[in-house]
Amino acid sequence: MNSDQIAGKWKQLKGEAKIAWGKLTDDELDKAEGHAEKLAGLIQERYGKTREEAETEVRRFFDDRA
Repeated sequence: MNSDQIAGKWKQLKGEAKIAWGKLTDDELDKAEGHAEKLAGLIQERYGKTREEAETEVRRFFDDRA
C-alpha cells in the first residue's frame, strides 16, 4: 500500500492501529495521519523498541491490509 492509499484509508485503519498498539492515544494516531515514519516514531517511543523494530511492525501492519 503506498503512502497516498494509506492517507486515504487512515480513518478506517486507525481503529486497527489502536488495537495493534493500544498504548497510543487517539490524538497520537490522529497526528500520525497514516504516515509510516510518524507512526514508527510513536511506537518506538511508547514501546521502547528500536527504530528498525518499529519500522518493521508498521510496514507489516500496512502490508497486511493492502
